[in-house]
Amino acid sequence: MPPIENSNLSTLLDLKSIDFLSVLNLLDDGVIIADINGTVLFYNIAQSLIDGLVPEDAIGRKVTDIYELNNRSSMIMQVINRHASIKNRAFFYRVRSGKVANTITSVYPLLNGGIVNGAICFVKDYELLYQSTPMTSITESRPDLGNGTLHTFADLIGSDPNFQRVVGTARKAASSSSPIMIQGETGTGKELFAQSIHNHSRRRKQKYVGINCGAIPHDLLEGILFGTTKGAFTGALNKPGLFEIAHGSTLFLDEILAMPLDLQAKLLRVLQEKQVRRVGSDKEIPVDVKIISSVSQDPRGAIQENRLRNDLFYRLGVVMVKLPPLRERQDNMNELISHFIQKYNNLLGTNVNYISEKVLELFKTYQWPGNVRELEHLIEGAMNMAGREETIGTKHFTAGLNSLEPLNFTSLSTTISMIQNPVTPRLDDPAIPDPNWPNNFAQTQADWEKSAIRSALTATGGNVTKAAKNLGISRQLLHYKIKKFKFFRTDFIH
Repeated sequence: MPPIENSNLSTLLDLKSIDFLSVLNLLDDGVIIADINGTVLFYNIAQSLIDGLVPEDAIGRKVTDIYELNNRSSMIMQVINRHASIKNRAFFYRVRSGKVANTITSVYPLLNGGIVNGAICFVKDYELLYQSTPMTSITESRPDLGNGTLHTFADLIGSDPNFQRVVGTARKAASSSSPIMIQGETGTGKELFAQSIHNHSRRRKQKYVGINCGAIPHDLLEGILFGTTKGAFTGALNKPGLFEIAHGSTLFLDEILAMPLDLQAKLLRVLQEKQVRRVGSDKEIPVDVKIISSVSQDPRGAIQENRLRNDLFYRLGVVMVKLPPLRERQDNMNELISHFIQKYNNLLGTNVNYISEKVLELFKTYQWPGNVRELEHLIEGAMNMAGREETIGTKHFTAGLNSLEPLNFTSLSTTISMIQNPVTPRLDDPAIPDPNWPNNFAQTQADWEKSAIRSALTATGGNVTKAAKNLGISRQLLHYKIKKFKFFRTDFIH
């Protein structure tokens, strides 16, 4: 067939007749289209998986109502207000429902006659990108270990005794064939621990297999796990499931609480009988698989909420590995910061050697809802802004900080915003008597903290554990504050 002439192209393909929204709904990337006011007009299936929302709960609502963002921190609103695109920016945000997302986001203005009347946003799930992209483009340059993994116990950063105790438990459990359940908040490194356990086991030469149960539609998850038989349903083929693929190796079931209860019952049967039956088949296939599962909340609470079968928990949680959140690892903060600075210096060609005391102080009083992953993203973003500078300061952090919440006293984003954009008050404003109010605010906050900690220690006779509980903070953070304010616990013993 001769090539099609360009002049004939319009007769073969009428762009106006194409249903582009249907195409956008099939993309693996999340897509949001909003009007000039930030009201969502289109929200595809991939975005609903990233955010944990159904499209009906997003369409017709403003982006600032869906996400914990404002007109300044929302990328969509930035593009609409500034009439400029944002491309491939690492963005960490929280949905109003509570889910935290780590993404690579691009937003473009939509023009009509040269006038901006909305924006289209493309969102890549950072975790899926991390798993599917050659690591030279998104993290440090290191090869796959030859078995589908990238991490070993040597990659676990932190000399804190409590953290090392957790690592020791994981090391010991690796030598056993018993199932392991990893409990940890979002961003604490559950996948990293799972890979490390596999690489410390006798199965390390076999291909590691992992799946995020929360990222797969429920009606597809059964076939993916157990395999399918041709004719079992429309389009079904003879295909092995992950249990067969992981035979002789390790299968990591991430976010097991996202698995529906009826499928949990089938999983329990496979674990008990060590045999799998493909969907639509009556043939039993023997499997030898070491199961590592993960949960992001207390599994016993999930049992009470009817999200986890009691009998499945006892089968999967033979060994429990509970990962501490970053707010309880303050002693490891400097080690983690140094690690990420070195990592992104190598990746970005930057020359950062230090982090300012002001930033470090903010880091150590912040809750870190996204834990170590959030810390890494913030440092990566700041180093992109730092260029050839040697020290990361508050000026290098982007508006994405405004989506985050504080542990106590004030938020990291609010404080950084105050430092970056000090407000010049009217001299006749009685509510703000001093033009240097941002510095006074910081001092007032420090004085309040010092007074609150002194009162808590006095009330508990110097008992740090009780004082931390009364203050609603971790023991590690209280120890840091005691050192900062030069308190001596013995001064409070009755």
